[in-house]
Amino acid sequence: MTPEQHAQAAADLLNAEKTGRQIGLLTKAYPEMEMDDAYAIQNAIYRAKLAEGRSVVGWKIGLTSKAMQYALNIDIPDSGILFDDMVFAHGSMVPKGRFIQPRIEAEIAFVMKSSVGGADVTRNDVLAATDYVAPSIEILDTRISRMDPETGRTRTVFDTISDNAANAGIVLGQQKHCVDDFDLRWVGAITSRNGEVEETGLGAGVLNDPVESVVWLARRMAQYGQSIEPGQIILSGSFIRPVECPAGAKITADFGDFGSVDISFA
Repeated sequence: MTPEQHAQAAADLLNAEKTGRQIGLLTKAYPEMEMDDAYAIQNAIYRAKLAEGRSVVGWKIGLTSKAMQYALNIDIPDSGILFDDMVFAHGSMVPKGRFIQPRIEAEIAFVMKSSVGGADVTRNDVLAATDYVAPSIEILDTRISRMDPETGRTRTVFDTISDNAANAGIVLGQQKHCVDDFDLRWVGAITSRNGEVEETGLGAGVLNDPVESVVWLARRMAQYGQSIEPGQIILSGSFIRPVECPAGAKITADFGDFGSVDISFA
């Protein structure tokens, strides 16, 4: 893809977000697109949002579970950017029409107290840089159609990365824990919609250890001259399948002793 095509794809995605009308698969419109193209489109969205006055509050890591990697025929995670207008309070209500096709995932969030970066970042570096960990819900949305109506083809990882890794919102629980208070591999969640259990999972589903997910992100960012900064929120990846959130959905992610997170959709 050319830089002009990257800019056009980013503009189309931004317009879809503002109007609530999805665009078609980018991989259909640009069959030659590759991973670098997808991140170039995401970066164009990043620049446009900064120009609109948005600020970065953190990063999300996706495709950390083997099940999702197998489904998309890819063997590495992906990442997206968290902006300030994506943050929702625990127990709050998402306004009607805010998202197109919202879904949620349960995740362990890391909140950083110092910067961490570089190609040789280690697990201990991430632990030392973490202020606290907390239960969280990620709200997903898709500005790209999930399936092409003509061919039946579904989105690929390139479509998803271009669309800021399907990133739309974040809800942090009120509980804050030192990063070594829990074995994060065994922190799990029972995720319910309107009182009915939809999904369960354990932190080990995230690259066998959510800390390793943050290590991966820091090393990937180093390739682009970036680092994780103090105060940023890192969503380490979901250990459940996405749960659909139609109008009227009330979501509770119960992490047991680790805490809980609630969000509702008008």
